[in-house]
Amino acid sequence: MKKFNIRKVLDGLTAVSSSSSSASQTGAGKENDAVPESLQSEHFQLCKTVRHGFPHQPSSMAFDPVQKILAVGTLTGALRLFGRAGVECYCQHESGAGVIQLQFLINEGALVSALADDSIHLWNLRQKIPAILHSLKFNRERITYCHLPFQSKWLYIGTERGNIHIVNVESFTLSGYVIMWNKAIELSTKTHPGPVVHISDNPMDEGKLLIGFECGVVVLWDLKSKKADYRYNYDEAIHSVAWHHEGKQFLCSHSDGTLTTWNIRTPAKPTQIITPHGKQPKDGKKPEPCKPILKVEYKTTRAGDPFMVLSGGLSYDTVGRRACLTVMHGKSTAVLEMDFPIVDFLTLCETPYPNDFQEPYAVVVLLERDLVVIDLGQIGYPIFENPYPLSIHESPVTCCEYFADCPAELIPALYSVGSRQKRQGYSKKDWPISGGNWGQGTESYPEIIITGHADGTIKFWDASALMLQVLYKLKTAKVFERARGKEEKANADIVDEDPFAIQTLCWCPESRMLCVAGVSAHVIVYRFSKQEVATANVQLLEVRMQCELSDVDSPDATGEQTPTQASSVPSSPQDGEPPATDSTQPSAGGNGSNSSADGPRDNIPCLQVRSSPLKQSPGYQVELVVQLVWVSGEPPQQITSLAINSSYGLVVFGNSNGLAVVDYLQKTLLLNLGTSELYSPSEPNQRQPCSPRKARQPSGALCDSNDGPNAAEERCKSPNSGSNSPFNSDDECKAKFIKKVKYKSRRFSKTVANDFGTVSVTPRMSRKISSSNDQKPNPDSKDVSFIRSRSSSMTSVDRESREAVCALCFCETFPKKSSDGAPSPCVLVGTTQGSVMLVALSLPPGDDHRLMQPVGISSCGTVARLKGGILTMALLDAAGAVLPASYEPWYDPNASDEEKEKEKSRWRRPASPPSSQEGHDSQFAVLCSEKQAKVLAMPSQTRVHKHNITESSFVLRADVVQMGSGNCIACFCANGHIMTLSLPSLRPLLDVNYLPLTDMRIARTFCFSNLGQALYLTSPTEVQRITYSQETCDNLQEMLSELFTPVETPEAPNKGFFKGLFGGGAQSLDREDLFGETASGKASRSLAQHIPGPGNMEGMKGAASGVVGDLARARVALDERGQKLGELEERTAAMMASAESFSKHAHDMMLKYKDKKWYQL
Repeated sequence: MKKFNIRKVLDGLTAVSSSSSSASQTGAGKENDAVPESLQSEHFQLCKTVRHGFPHQPSSMAFDPVQKILAVGTLTGALRLFGRAGVECYCQHESGAGVIQLQFLINEGALVSALADDSIHLWNLRQKIPAILHSLKFNRERITYCHLPFQSKWLYIGTERGNIHIVNVESFTLSGYVIMWNKAIELSTKTHPGPVVHISDNPMDEGKLLIGFECGVVVLWDLKSKKADYRYNYDEAIHSVAWHHEGKQFLCSHSDGTLTTWNIRTPAKPTQIITPHGKQPKDGKKPEPCKPILKVEYKTTRAGDPFMVLSGGLSYDTVGRRACLTVMHGKSTAVLEMDFPIVDFLTLCETPYPNDFQEPYAVVVLLERDLVVIDLGQIGYPIFENPYPLSIHESPVTCCEYFADCPAELIPALYSVGSRQKRQGYSKKDWPISGGNWGQGTESYPEIIITGHADGTIKFWDASALMLQVLYKLKTAKVFERARGKEEKANADIVDEDPFAIQTLCWCPESRMLCVAGVSAHVIVYRFSKQEVATANVQLLEVRMQCELSDVDSPDATGEQTPTQASSVPSSPQDGEPPATDSTQPSAGGNGSNSSADGPRDNIPCLQVRSSPLKQSPGYQVELVVQLVWVSGEPPQQITSLAINSSYGLVVFGNSNGLAVVDYLQKTLLLNLGTSELYSPSEPNQRQPCSPRKARQPSGALCDSNDGPNAAEERCKSPNSGSNSPFNSDDECKAKFIKKVKYKSRRFSKTVANDFGTVSVTPRMSRKISSSNDQKPNPDSKDVSFIRSRSSSMTSVDRESREAVCALCFCETFPKKSSDGAPSPCVLVGTTQGSVMLVALSLPPGDDHRLMQPVGISSCGTVARLKGGILTMALLDAAGAVLPASYEPWYDPNASDEEKEKEKSRWRRPASPPSSQEGHDSQFAVLCSEKQAKVLAMPSQTRVHKHNITESSFVLRADVVQMGSGNCIACFCANGHIMTLSLPSLRPLLDVNYLPLTDMRIARTFCFSNLGQALYLTSPTEVQRITYSQETCDNLQEMLSELFTPVETPEAPNKGFFKGLFGGGAQSLDREDLFGETASGKASRSLAQHIPGPGNMEGMKGAASGVVGDLARARVALDERGQKLGELEERTAAMMASAESFSKHAHDMMLKYKDKKWYQL
């Protein structure tokens, strides 16, 4: 029977709706209906792949010493499991309650988690996507502590009431055996002992259970006789307990910073009391109390002194001192300072058996924002080099870009320069958390993630094969002078914090050119070089960009206005002073407000570029710094869009004031126009400002007037700095938050300035560079830049009403509707009001003239109008394939002339788009805004297809991406929907309600990439990768890493002859007879509720992965069965050999003594 496919039915319906929405197509559009499209709805499926980064808000930790797997729980109910480098796994408890404790079933491939909602869960780790097998929810008691002995199936659970319950982890049912608090403590005690804070069994006697109560009482409970053997009382509260491996002594840590050592047979008083960090008085009095010792571990060694590791316990006079971990070994005490507060720590030992010498070799320390592993085997206790990508949040992430299917040589090149940046002094041993195996996925293509951070750093990550590894780190703040004193820091112009934060970036993988825009209105252009530059002056270009709002409703009849201010510039880089100003330009050092005693601030940048020569290491090296300056007391507006093209040698950027084009080869400014000047004078799209003028308000901070006092902090700081998400259950708060997000993503989009018409500008008229003498007009200058009348009394309302440039795209297309020749270089400009304009570029012919002749620029007017701000633009050829922008292949700028010529001989540009024939369109322009998408035929600029993406919400991120067999538009909406549209017909292919927008962080970091990949910052410290490709989802099981690997459990320690003879070894206990239903009865049904989990091997994995997963599981099961059969066969063979040997020896013995009498023996 043929399988019914609902997707194809929906695909047909959406195709009908899409065609109806484009019913107004022209004849050219009908021609383009024949463009074949290979992408269908069955090629798309959305699912999460992996999560990278440090677990957000960690709360607990556990380690499997045999499998060598580390588990970390968080306050949000997440579980992160780590093995060897590249082996990571993320899973989530549905309730979202915090994880208070984790317990591995050592070498069993299972994990028990206890949550703050008084539930415990059993996780199956033998599958690639762990799932819950059983859950148990306590109804009447709060869980405070759990303990699972090694190789036991009975879990002890301590509660807030002081009782201890016992759970069978195989069936997750409660035993009738209960240790009540009133039986554990002395009958004469009148007060409640408090919650259970510790449970452990005696290492040498499983029948003795040590119970620690918060009040300071410790009880040694005999499980068989059901009574307390000994009780140990101390005045201070207990935080943790640790056993000596021989089971004769134990150690307690207390709230006054003391450690007490007890002999189990002398409960009257401790045998030793020490205060590790207390000051010892000379008169022999009790040391001064210290901070609580939150945890202590006591580990023994065969050939030396034991290790005592503890956290906390510092004296109270160390106010402001960072958290410390103390390692006491023999007579030496090492205090190791940590960068963040300690959440938990574990000592890694060679053996999982508690009754053997532990032989500790490392300490894993879980901090609030880091994971540190300390080597106990080397002098000085160095740390291991962490192989996990846990440093994403080293500085808060402010922007993110994702590049899939990059050039193959990129990752080795970045790794070679990044390897020189690694710190020294790490332990020389291998990383001790080494469990699991990598995935065996068939998909292998280079993937690179770039993150921009609040401190101005940019990190390049290798994201291939579902892994993440840092490749290279670039510090953009080195270009600028650092504020040294409090006075300088108080004079921040735009932002009070993080002035070097990365706002947006643009990267060309083929040419390796990098362009970065910061929050302080600066743009830095970088080139990649493998050679070091010892000394180099930073090339600086200062640009004046200001809005051109006018009180008049329309331009003069002649289309011109009287200039009120002009800046003198040299006519070319060869005439007059050089256009690239030196780094000793006026900086924003002296004034902290908009005005001073000398008048309003003018021609001053927000940051001061370094005046001293800059040593540039191999990697990305500064080519040019562009800074926007203050204009008549108004601070520069933040840059909202950015693009770079290595083939043209141009950088274009825009903000709410307009558009600027910079030639980074000649270090000159080519164009500086307001957004309104890009329109044609007779266009129907021109609009007038709608906002009334108000009295001028101070505008020293770059924020919107209705953002409130915290607006500058919210915009300029990193997206993860701040309080909890405002998205809560209250509908009103949700509506306000969505409205705020919408306003943020469409800033400056309420109204637009006056339209002054299209301006065709020659390079001489548009080039304008501000310098120290630019503030006054110079009548003797050869050229006068084209300057409109500018109003210096800009109000916040005016700033809101301006139309900002929000999208830019270099391309080769037809600048006019009637173009008959070949396409020419152009720039597509998108604005927050939905306008798409075209700017034509005229490049000098040949590479020899590129550095000598100026680049011509002319505005060609509006191409189209869409609802909402423009998000992305692209060009397709007549067959529907994406036309990439031309680029210059990478060459080392610091190489010798011979090597440069060798590389230049291999320069190539992508094949130019075909020329347009008379009356025929040869290109498609794809335009996507916050509300809709359009496809235009070029050069006729007629609309071919149109699709309204959303009416009630708006699109936050949209990209034109290449899939395996076609192209599509991928969109992420504020209502959480992820959608894809086919190209060029704009048929909906995927629409999944995936992730409601709960945080501005997601809106700022969500990005799509080719081949169906996407990512976003799901928490301040974690990156979540997802896929919308059906092929990737089908292969996900193969690509994911395995946590559980079959490992032989180490042999138990040998008792020795005398211990075995006289009974001095470890005493075992048959817990089944003691805790089973036959002996202890049934537990109360109202105490806890058993919840079967969906995580059985067949159901969970079959639903998740389909046939591929079934085959993989079958293969794993066969492998395990084959391995067990092999082990059984080996054991059988060994037994047969032993039997034959025994038979032979018995036969020889019989022959030897058969003829002898008894008295001859």
